[in-house]
Amino acid sequence: MLIDTHCHIDVDAFNDDRDDVINNAHALGVMKLIVPAIQSSSWDHLLMICQQYDDLYPALGLHPVYQDSHQPSDIDQLEAYIQLHQPVAVGEIGLDYYIQFANKEKQQFYLDAQLALARQYKLPVILHVRKAHDQMLKSLKNAKLDGGICHAFNGSLQQAHQYINLGFKLGFGGMLTYGRSHKLKMLAQSLPLDSIVLETDAPDMSGALHNGQRNSPEYLPEVLEVLCSLRNMDKTTLSEQLYTNLTSCLPIQ
Repeated sequence: MLIDTHCHIDVDAFNDDRDDVINNAHALGVMKLIVPAIQSSSWDHLLMICQQYDDLYPALGLHPVYQDSHQPSDIDQLEAYIQLHQPVAVGEIGLDYYIQFANKEKQQFYLDAQLALARQYKLPVILHVRKAHDQMLKSLKNAKLDGGICHAFNGSLQQAHQYINLGFKLGFGGMLTYGRSHKLKMLAQSLPLDSIVLETDAPDMSGALHNGQRNSPEYLPEVLEVLCSLRNMDKTTLSEQLYTNLTSCLPIQ
């Protein structure tokens, strides 16, 4: 049984065939999906979608790429939603210095506020980090959380071990399936096995077999295939370990 630890199944790209996608994923062994939010205006819809299916688990948060859509009042709303809806994590939150005209101060404000809520309510966090790992690690050390997932990890080996030492798992997805992804393959091969989780980030970040197409949780087994080859492990043993990895950091069974 596989868990897609990062799947935006709630977004409009799946409106026409969401049932089919989820059923097809189940048939391929992808039995549970973690669904992270991106902005407050989408929370109600995301929660409604998750309530319609037994194996969808919501995370609520404010994504750094959508910094211009966030308001300070969203933090109070997030706390109210955490109390009312009990998400499995605070996310997707983070820092993104890659985007053009990134407002680093604004991103840091929302990150710190959300990390404080995660600490207060003893929730893990789901992180989005691009070109900002050192600053994120500094923020996490100050926040003193129980951990979570660094989604689509693309940092260095040294940074990876710092996340692991802070209680975080590292997410690998479709980019691992490309032949050119030498750095990711090295990380996936050499990191402690109990630090790895798999994800799709659907509908984005499609793998090599679906380049230019909508990504889907149905394609997660293709990432597993590559990881099996890199780790020289059989699918059953590896998928069991990955399931244990996820359930040890997020409150799902």
